[in-house]
Amino acid sequence: MFQPRIPAPAGVIFDIGGVLMQGRNALPGALEALARLSQRGIPFLLLTNTTRQSHARLLRELQDAGFELTPEQLLTPARVAADRLITQQQRALLVIHHALAEDFADCPSLDAGSRPDAVVIGDAAEGFTYAALNHAFRALMAGASLYSLSDSRFFQDADGLSLDAGPFVRLLEQAASTQAIACGKPGAAIFTRACQTLGLPPTAITLIGDDVHSDITGARTAGLGAVLVKTGKFRPQDLAVLPPGALVAEQVSDALTQLGLD
Repeated sequence: MFQPRIPAPAGVIFDIGGVLMQGRNALPGALEALARLSQRGIPFLLLTNTTRQSHARLLRELQDAGFELTPEQLLTPARVAADRLITQQQRALLVIHHALAEDFADCPSLDAGSRPDAVVIGDAAEGFTYAALNHAFRALMAGASLYSLSDSRFFQDADGLSLDAGPFVRLLEQAASTQAIACGKPGAAIFTRACQTLGLPPTAITLIGDDVHSDITGARTAGLGAVLVKTGKFRPQDLAVLPPGALVAEQVSDALTQLGLD
């Protein structure tokens, strides 16, 4: 399928899992893609819905894989949520992976027996027990706000596809008749924060991702350009629901070529 080139963006946002990394290893062309942008002085940001690793640990893993990054070039939903909790002085019940706890260390603490002001749902993995979900449900029914760190339905794990946090957020929304505040993709908050970090308007930025819903539709709704790569969680049926204006590329290096950044 012929896809014409578009004006090169002034900044680029990359999803991580399935685009730059698979497990702990860099995907083909990924290291070279980021190095190319650095050499050309084009600002970029890594934006992920991953909520099984803290910001610091994920940054170290990326650096160990060969990516040259600063902490400011990595944005996670936990950072967005924690900032909101601190700003609004909300005490939160955290239903998250244990490795993510350090990202919420500076948030108002929830004392034993006190009622939470908010419930934060991330990819808790084995922590998604009936007891944990019911505790969250009761807090929501008592008036707590619901924060979602990820709306992703699933992700590509080392041993296959795995459920992400999105289905559990939908469960709690339906049970408690509430609406989650999205701190991860495809919510507007994280795209707004990403644009602010890059110092560019949405129309000057293109996102490269492998999830047609969280990455591509989320970016297009927020006014960014978008390229869907056929790596990671991509499935051929994704092409049928590709939003208008989005491009398709085989992998990340091909995406940069289509964007005129080769």
